[in-house]
Order: sequence, then structure tokens, then C-alpha cells
Amino acid sequence: MEKLLKGLKKFQDEVYPEHKDRFEALAQSQDPDVLFITCSDSRIDPNLITQSEPGELFICRNAGNIVPPHSHETGGMTASIEYAVSVLKVRHIIICGHSSCGAMKAAMNPLSVKRLPHVKVWLDHCRAAKEAVQQKHDHLTDEHLDEVTKQNIILQMNHLKTHPAVFSKLHTSEIQVHGWMYDIKTGNVEMYDDKQTRFITV
Repeated sequence: MEKLLKGLKKFQDEVYPEHKDRFEALAQSQDPDVLFITCSDSRIDPNLITQSEPGELFICRNAGNIVPPHSHETGGMTASIEYAVSVLKVRHIIICGHSSCGAMKAAMNPLSVKRLPHVKVWLDHCRAAKEAVQQKHDHLTDEHLDEVTKQNIILQMNHLKTHPAVFSKLHTSEIQVHGWMYDIKTGNVEMYDDKQTRFITV
């Protein structure tokens, strides 16, 4: 906590004064162009990865960068997506998974979260990704983790398209959906190419 408080002091004394005009403008409203959906993992920093400024990304985070399919039950992700698309009118939605994802490891081994009932239910939203990879192999091992993670990104992109606000704007080309795979160790990002149906290194 002491480190965080020192950081806060540095922000107030050094960083804020340099960007005072920007923060004063942001105090009135926000106008992000991108909804960035990523994992809660502490090693992922969307603003650092994209070198974006405050106000440029509308960020939603959860374990496994999951987007539950649209339903009549309201949840935080559903409400945030609806707000970003319908009110903020973002033009792009990025679903960003990452290497060494704990949520994907748990999805591959459900017994590891048997004592975490809420986590277990949440990860059911990515079960199809695991099963898609499992169809190609006799059994899953750690070496299949990235493959499952990438399939999960594709799955969540498909879930996203079930949300009415997103689907309608995709139909009129007012919005684009992107899938990213971020490698923590190297800093590399692979983007999903719809036409080639594979991830391509940026």
C-alpha cells in the first residue's frame, strides 16, 4: 500500500500537471473509440500495451476475457457492452486473451476449481473452446494452453455478436470486432484474421 500511495503522490505532483487540460476535458465527458475486453490478470495493462491515453479505451475486465452470450438476465458485462455500443458509440471492440492464462488452465482442468463454485460456473462460458481443441487431440496438456486460449477468443467474439446492440451495428458496418492474443513474455500480439480463420502476428 505504501508503494501505491507514493505512486499516487507522484501522479498528483508530476503526471497530472503535465496533462491538466486533458483531465479537465475528461471530467466533462468521455468519447472512447474502442471497447477493450480483456482478462483480470494483473500482468495485462491495456493502456500500456496499446500506448493509449486516458479516455481512449473503455475497458472491461474479467477472468478469462469472457463475454456471456446475450440473455434476458442482466450482468455487468452485458450492461457495459450495451452502454459502450449504444451510448458511447465505440467503433471497435477488441477481445484480448493472453499467454499463461489461469482461467484457461482452469477451464482445461475443471477439477482444479471444484471448491470455487462461482468460478466453475463462470468458466462454463468457455467450455466449447476447450472441447473444440480436445476434438483434435487425444487429451489436453499444458502445450495446448495457447490453442485453447485462442479458441476462447474466437468463441467470445461469437458470443459478443449475439448481443443485439452489437449485431445490429455489425449489420450496418458501424462497428468492428477484433480478437487479440497477447504474449506476456515477448510482448507480441497476434490478431485473428476472419478471412484466413487464423491468428496472424502484428
